[in-house]
Amino acid sequence: MRDLSAPNPALKDTLRSPHLLIAQCAGVGLIPLAPGTWGALAGVGMYAGLSLFDPAIKVVGYVAIFICAVWAVQRAGEDLGEHDHGSIVIDEALAMSLVLEMAPSTATGWIAAFALFRLFDIWKPWPIDVVDRRLNNAFGVMLDDVLAAVYAALVLFVAHALGAL
Repeated sequence: MRDLSAPNPALKDTLRSPHLLIAQCAGVGLIPLAPGTWGALAGVGMYAGLSLFDPAIKVVGYVAIFICAVWAVQRAGEDLGEHDHGSIVIDEALAMSLVLEMAPSTATGWIAAFALFRLFDIWKPWPIDVVDRRLNNAFGVMLDDVLAAVYAALVLFVAHALGAL
């Protein structure tokens, strides 16, 4: 669980540090109110950028972002003294982008994608809660949000199949 009372670094420190820049999504994670929600919104930009590429390139892009994010989150956690500091939001951004890959391309689909991802990211049903509690490292930070994205995508898929979206 994130300690949202832990102080954020200054934006100037983030801009000077490649790992903080990545982990905090270019400073988005420094927004003091609901940084995870803002990080998820940053995922819309990630999705838009990756949507320019063919599916095979996107898969490579997502894998590369995940690997780079694990490195950045590890370093940021060491610098900030907490493995899942509240300002680390690359996990939400990547996961939200993944959810949008599966969402219907409508306003309703995107709103549902956002709401479902945030629900599962905050609620952390099994096995997300196990990953969150037991993997106290950068890989765990990234994986619990990817699992929340999978849950959200599954609900979107079923809702779309049933004609609800």
